[in-house]
Amino acid sequence: MSNFTFEPAGFIPFKDKEVIKRCRAITREEICNHPNPDFNIQVVKDEDMVFLWFGDLIARLKNADDNGERIVMILPNPWPGYRHVARILNQCKISCKNLWAFAMDEYADQDGNVAPESWDLGFGHAMLKYFYYELDEDLRPPREQFSVFSDFKDVGDYSKKLAGLGGADICYSGPGWTGHLAFIEPDSPELQAPLEEWKTFGAKIVTLSPFTIAQNSLHGCFGFSGDLTAVPPKAATLGPADVIAAKHRFDTHSITVGGSLNSWQRLTTRLVLHGPVTPRLPASILQTLRTDVYVSEKAAMNIETNWDIGY
Repeated sequence: MSNFTFEPAGFIPFKDKEVIKRCRAITREEICNHPNPDFNIQVVKDEDMVFLWFGDLIARLKNADDNGERIVMILPNPWPGYRHVARILNQCKISCKNLWAFAMDEYADQDGNVAPESWDLGFGHAMLKYFYYELDEDLRPPREQFSVFSDFKDVGDYSKKLAGLGGADICYSGPGWTGHLAFIEPDSPELQAPLEEWKTFGAKIVTLSPFTIAQNSLHGCFGFSGDLTAVPPKAATLGPADVIAAKHRFDTHSITVGGSLNSWQRLTTRLVLHGPVTPRLPASILQTLRTDVYVSEKAAMNIETNWDIGY
């Protein structure tokens, strides 16, 4: 066997070779083992992932309606599947009047201007279109209870509003290729700080990682074509402090390329679940918090060489 070795490219955010080697070797059978009992990892069937998430979301809204209690949620990438949640809520006549929702992030231009609600490729536009306005009007919360970043002149006020409600009751998330949580990137210059200081950061405008731009260029809303120029260069994002302040977290790992076995998330999942807790792997902060983690069978697959599968 050749002894050819090399150092990871300098632009890779996390490149500790020993940690990566250890995490790469974590098997499907080992992936649920974690020393923090409040960090609960389960492997589930790929086809069950969305139903687990939607079930949790709907159950929390039903309980809030039944008990007349406020429910504060941080909600991730608003793909059109949210309309199915709205349909169930409508059919079951579950009122969302007690819901205070916060979209997790939003794109911004090169000058840090947040994409307006009218931009039809934006997260805020999609969140409102596929969730908020799909709710029957008599079940819908007041618009000011459904926050998207374009509602705020000062991005920092996003975190202030969330904190004023006592923080989120639940934060839904899933890691990006860089290990980001929301758009909390490991290589954004706006987020560079030691761990303890980093944990205090609230909402910010950040520079997106080149890896995130590449990842999102594969999304259907951008033509799933690898068009790097279609994805804005910056974003508004909730900060680590907002995630830490949440009373509970629900984290999912199941992204593949077009439903195939190809997944940039397979190693990232192992790093953020079993690597060091560090700003270089932002989602790793969940290891220290009460979190339910659901990993799909495809994400949990052993990482092994397979020359029969190309890109």
